[in-house]
Amino acid sequence: MTDARAIIARIRYGQGLTPDDARWFARGLADGAVEDAQAGAFAMAVLLRGIGADGRVALTQAMRDSGRVLTWDVPGPVVDKHSTGGVGDTVSLILAPALAACGAYVPMISGRGLGHTGGTLDKMEAIPGYRALVDRAMLDDVVQQAGCAIVGATGDIAPADRRLYGIRDICGAVESVDLITASILSKKLTAGLDVLVLDVKCGSGAFMPDLESARELARALVETANGAGCRTMALITDMNSPLARSAGNAVEVQAAIDVMTKPDTPHRELRNLTCALGGEALALADLAADAEQGAEKILAALKSGHAAERFAKMVHCLGGPVDLIEQPRKYLPQYGEECRREPPIGSGRQVSAIDTRALGELVVQMGGGRLRSDDKIDHAVGLIHLARIGDRVADGDAVGRVAAHTEAEAARAFARLRSAYTLSADPVPSQPLILDRITA
Repeated sequence: MTDARAIIARIRYGQGLTPDDARWFARGLADGAVEDAQAGAFAMAVLLRGIGADGRVALTQAMRDSGRVLTWDVPGPVVDKHSTGGVGDTVSLILAPALAACGAYVPMISGRGLGHTGGTLDKMEAIPGYRALVDRAMLDDVVQQAGCAIVGATGDIAPADRRLYGIRDICGAVESVDLITASILSKKLTAGLDVLVLDVKCGSGAFMPDLESARELARALVETANGAGCRTMALITDMNSPLARSAGNAVEVQAAIDVMTKPDTPHRELRNLTCALGGEALALADLAADAEQGAEKILAALKSGHAAERFAKMVHCLGGPVDLIEQPRKYLPQYGEECRREPPIGSGRQVSAIDTRALGELVVQMGGGRLRSDDKIDHAVGLIHLARIGDRVADGDAVGRVAAHTEAEAARAFARLRSAYTLSADPVPSQPLILDRITA
């Protein structure tokens, strides 16, 4: 006989999780048959004993199928990307339209900010009129018209995960790779994907601070998604520096538009990672011979303006201004860009280390993120012109600037910004952006 206690006991005794048990438990989470105490015991048993590769696939599929799963009738592959979260990581805003310009269809179901990391939906909602929560009919229409749609999950998407997610936090089982994997993928795979590319961050601004833990998570994600029938690979990327040279909501939308419209964009690492992830996605989707050719196609879509056209179409279809690309500063909320220069620090000093998490936390403290789930976001505040590791900081120059309400707020924020940076007179070795590539 199957019940919650029997399933928990089997996991506790190291017997893993079968597909039947996973389906029963996911249904119980969704319809309330599983009590909170049982869900907490389940999460703790998984954390302590694990459920193995087969169990991860079973739990992912069961939680995916606990709600609505999308299907598509489009003349091309359905593709998406997921990042484990970082600072200045605005790849999604560029990659979705670039993939669409290359023949893919991208229903990108995204989330809001989590801790020190910015949320894709929060960034998109810095655009006046943009509707991030839409019904299925509108989602279909936007994907058909623009080739991509960056939207939020509705209440009927993976309800089993939504319930387990909150209980994991309360009972102290957040760190389980099995549960992290199933949580991420159960939501992503509800979009009916053919292909998924993953960006697993590693470093001072990431949830996975060291390379080995990032590899463990990346392997679990790739193995599980492939086991669930979605062609998937992952790049492990550096998050010891902010990816874009901006952090915040409106300022990151501006950075994304700059990458799509300016060949000489200062956000080169952001553009390079977008091309690398897009190249992998196009290769997996059989829209390019290999990742290198795929990256060239993504870069061509950016340089030609075709990606910007798709982004503009998506924004307008979802309620935003028709001319956002042409006049972003007319629409994006912004405060005065207060520049606080440091005292002279000596010519030739280089940035040798950054507490990148502290930069993300600073944006949150300024009002650009949430300290409580019901907090309202100030989309205009943020950090701009941020230096990265290896950058040379000239005599008397600043490591970044602050966009804030007032001079006093900007001054306080700049003091915290400067304290996140370490400068050195010694040469600083270059930092590779892509640390590893996981395909199986």
